[in-house]
Amino acid sequence: MGGRRGSERLLYCESCGRAVPRSKAVEYSKRSAFSTDLRGEDNITTFTDRTVYYCISCAKHRKIFERKKEQAARRRERF
Repeated sequence: MGGRRGSERLLYCESCGRAVPRSKAVEYSKRSAFSTDLRGEDNITTFTDRTVYYCISCAKHRKIFERKKEQAARRRERF
């Protein structure tokens, strides 16, 4: 038999800190922009993507499910 039953890796909710099995955690990618706030050519802006995990109750409370649908729609439009 393949796989290890009942011993899934635990992830911690970004909002409340609850330990959640990986299969039940809601994955959400946040995008952050960092800028030097300089006017003109010297301004440098970088974008970073960070994956965070939420428990089901926090994801429902923060309406992450609707945002994930919007993200998927945007990805489909690009390609």
